[in-house]
Amino acid sequence: MTPAGEPALAAVHVADTHDLIRVQGARENNLKDVSVEIPKRRLTAFTGVSGSGKSSLVFATIAAESQRMINETYSAFVQGFMPTLARPDVDLLEGLTTAIIVDQERMGANPRSTVGTATDANAMLRILFSRIGTPHVGPPTAFSFNVPTRKASGVMSTEKSGRVEKSVVQNVVYLGGMCPRCEGMGSVSDIDLTALYDETKSLAGGALTIPGYSMDGWYGRIFSGSGFFDMDKPISRFTKKQLDDLLYREPTKIKVEGINLTYEGLIPRMQKSMLSKDPEAMQPHIRAFVERAVTFQSCPECEGTRLSPEARSARINGKNIAELCAMQITDLAGWIRELREPSVAPLLGGLQHLLDSFAEIGLGYLSLDRPAGTLSGGEAQRTKMIRHLGSSLTDITYVFDEPSIGLHPHDIERMNGLLLQLRDKGNTVLVVEHKPETIGIADHVIDLGPGAGTGGGEVVYQGTVAGLRGSDTVTGRHLDDRAAVKDPARTPVGVLEVRGASTHNLKDVDVDLPLGVLCVLTGVAGSGKSSLINGSVAGREGVVVIDQGAIKGSRRSNPATYSGLLEPIRKAFAKANGVKPALFSSNSEGACPACNGAGVIYTDLGVMATVESTCEECEGKRFQAAVLEYALGGRNIAEVLAMSVAEAKDFFGGGEAATPAAHKVLDRLADVGLGYLSLGQPLTTLSGGERQRLKLAAQMAEKGDIYILDEPTTGLHLADVANLLALLDRLVDSGKSVIVIEHHQAVMAHADWVVDLGPGAGHDGGRIVFEGTPADLVASQSTLTGRHLATYVGH
Repeated sequence: MTPAGEPALAAVHVADTHDLIRVQGARENNLKDVSVEIPKRRLTAFTGVSGSGKSSLVFATIAAESQRMINETYSAFVQGFMPTLARPDVDLLEGLTTAIIVDQERMGANPRSTVGTATDANAMLRILFSRIGTPHVGPPTAFSFNVPTRKASGVMSTEKSGRVEKSVVQNVVYLGGMCPRCEGMGSVSDIDLTALYDETKSLAGGALTIPGYSMDGWYGRIFSGSGFFDMDKPISRFTKKQLDDLLYREPTKIKVEGINLTYEGLIPRMQKSMLSKDPEAMQPHIRAFVERAVTFQSCPECEGTRLSPEARSARINGKNIAELCAMQITDLAGWIRELREPSVAPLLGGLQHLLDSFAEIGLGYLSLDRPAGTLSGGEAQRTKMIRHLGSSLTDITYVFDEPSIGLHPHDIERMNGLLLQLRDKGNTVLVVEHKPETIGIADHVIDLGPGAGTGGGEVVYQGTVAGLRGSDTVTGRHLDDRAAVKDPARTPVGVLEVRGASTHNLKDVDVDLPLGVLCVLTGVAGSGKSSLINGSVAGREGVVVIDQGAIKGSRRSNPATYSGLLEPIRKAFAKANGVKPALFSSNSEGACPACNGAGVIYTDLGVMATVESTCEECEGKRFQAAVLEYALGGRNIAEVLAMSVAEAKDFFGGGEAATPAAHKVLDRLADVGLGYLSLGQPLTTLSGGERQRLKLAAQMAEKGDIYILDEPTTGLHLADVANLLALLDRLVDSGKSVIVIEHHQAVMAHADWVVDLGPGAGHDGGRIVFEGTPADLVASQSTLTGRHLATYVGH
């Protein structure tokens, strides 16, 4: 009985019982009938070794199905413009909410995209200048470096209520803010003509040295069919008009063998196909050509600001829009805070909140004019987070892919606070993570394993973090791993001198980087580590830089093709059977004719998801039946590509199939911990950590004396970090010098020498705050890094 006057406790409303996301029978990629229950409005961490199935469960199953179901709410017409998503291979998914994915994908390689354009900060600044800038220049587009100024004269037609009204206009100006000289790029290119052709040769004799411009294909037919020059005459004997047609002619319609084609001079064609792209997105051989043939310099007319003189003439409190975009964001936030303009108060409030979010998320050291393609994976992920921080939405599922990536231990504390802030607003937060600092704040942990690839795909633990520590899983055993500080450290055999380094925020830095040892560069994000390497060390003779750019590849690419392993294998098969090597490529002559070597047949069903089915003719083996008759050591090419790295290493290591060149590549793949990976597994199915290590193995083949690795622990499980340290030790012991940019304390503790930059980020960093052994860094605790490292090793 309840006391008189007090209402009876209401029974729990049925709507409040939906407090779990249920997954039953998930089989995406390597998942083995996985069934889990994930609590809503809590922070759940997904752990396990790289390749154990974390991303397959979180991204390819839960997030993918949420997005697919949202897409299905649109009309068939709208769905026709959206990516078609297949239903994940799962028996049941219940309790899903709208999923927002915040991944590590770089923010595109468009050279026109900047931090300001990617986050709407530039859009707000443009409106601000169009309203209160003096002198008044024009609408917001007058301040956009992506909009050119257009002038028009003639008859203008306007359709109204089924009628067409015509009016004559003269010299109407549609004002844009693009610098006319550099077309809003901020830099102009100067092309070295001697790098484009050999003037002693004729076009038919192979004078052109531009990658892809072969006279054997369409280019040869276009050039010979144009009639603008003699294909057999050396270029040195061309008339001025012929050379101008070869190099600069505007697009011109021509007819070759009855086919309508367009002829265009080499330089305008290169500018469209090569120079308008971000160099980082180019294939390596094309990037090497561009770096050799083209010199970029700051545009002399706009001084690198990308903007027209008119856009730069408008000022607010003595500053133009280009000067504001070049300021460090924390400084710009302070400048906006001082602005008192009631007429644009809501706009200033929105801009102020956006800039404060940058500082809150640890990106206050950036500037709005920073090209988006130059942001690291971690910076790009946090930039995407900004729009969600002040969001009023609740009951959303936020999915994060290693949010601690690229973060100093000091910054991880701040990131953890932001994840908890999203959870406390009533959202479900799912985090794929390896760092114990972030796993430690989870309300619930789901650990996948026990191994990677086919050895994983099972849930080996779910429960609290305390329970994970006591479990006997790989993650549980390594969660409290602490590397001991290396003592004594190796003795350097020389130094790499850096003098007066001033790239980006570096303040005239002088430093000696020791050679013949493992040297670690550390410091908070934005302190100047990458600037020091890219501006002063990369490009020197004997230096090999292995950056953190993601490797790209289609379903046709696999570890064998990417690492260069397939080449010696194909040659070995060809030699053993007396046939051409091209037969043993599923992308060339040996491809199954039914599926063109893809192994699957795609059926396009319009707005419905494209159906993928195994090719019946080759049964998914990708090769013609005749090719599979040829054997090496008793195995055909399809059986070899189905082997794991470890199996193939034994197979090519001795006996009838002994192939030293292949064995060497397989050794490197095994060295980076990819022994379980299938040689023919499509790159699209590899996890982020597996791709990172595959790239490391491939690039270690480059000849060099000094290897520079940018955050090699990205995507690596705690257990894999020990393997990476052993690999770095082997490199140093073989006589190489290794310099690592890293935030992981285990790598710092294992170093022979540490160079710490700081003390802060942006203009608060850019100085060397410590040089010495890890033991001295821990003993002094004079820097942020020193204090965090001391805590890590238990001092």
